[in-house]
Amino acid sequence: MSDQNSPSSSNKALLVNRFRGFLPVVVDVETGGFNAQTDALLEIAAVTLKYDEQGHLHPDEVFDYHVEPFPNANIEAASLEFTGIHLESEFRFAEPESMVLPNLFKPIRKAIKHHGCNRAIMVGHNAHFDLGFLNAAINRNAIKRNPFHPFSCFDTASLAGLAYGHTVLAKSCQLAGIDFDNDEAHSAAYDAQKTAELFCLIVNQWKDLGGWQEF
Repeated sequence: MSDQNSPSSSNKALLVNRFRGFLPVVVDVETGGFNAQTDALLEIAAVTLKYDEQGHLHPDEVFDYHVEPFPNANIEAASLEFTGIHLESEFRFAEPESMVLPNLFKPIRKAIKHHGCNRAIMVGHNAHFDLGFLNAAINRNAIKRNPFHPFSCFDTASLAGLAYGHTVLAKSCQLAGIDFDNDEAHSAAYDAQKTAELFCLIVNQWKDLGGWQEF
């Protein structure tokens, strides 16, 4: 796990006002396939957000975990080739879902409380894919206190299609002027951070155009 600076106390009320009491948290997962019920969750990363003194949204803390496949999980060889994940690597340091999810949710709950929000809402690129795998892991492990809204989410693929005319993460970032290294892509930590940058940029541009003002 890695993390950056803790949430700033300045302008923390902006988040609760901006998203109807929800705290947007950017999430990316890497998996063993496309079926959330049968295929393994292999990586998960989350990025919390904060406002600066000028009222612009920025990425804040980053949390990143490698996950052990759950018992009898399906793992497609094509998925491993696509992501570049080596399950047997001595540097993978994977933990079971039953450890990863509580460790991930603890700082997210702390951020929810810090900003005065009611719960988190997932931001993701094709977010329902990530939300499906997260919900499946929550159900497998009988976790009762899920900080995320169970079905609502913000999808940066849709937002990028509106703002930049493209839905692929790498191309959307390039069109938005965000550096994107294809050699680093398809790791949960990298994709989550780039998705967070993209989401913040779109939100900030909309604000600067006059589309939303604090009230």
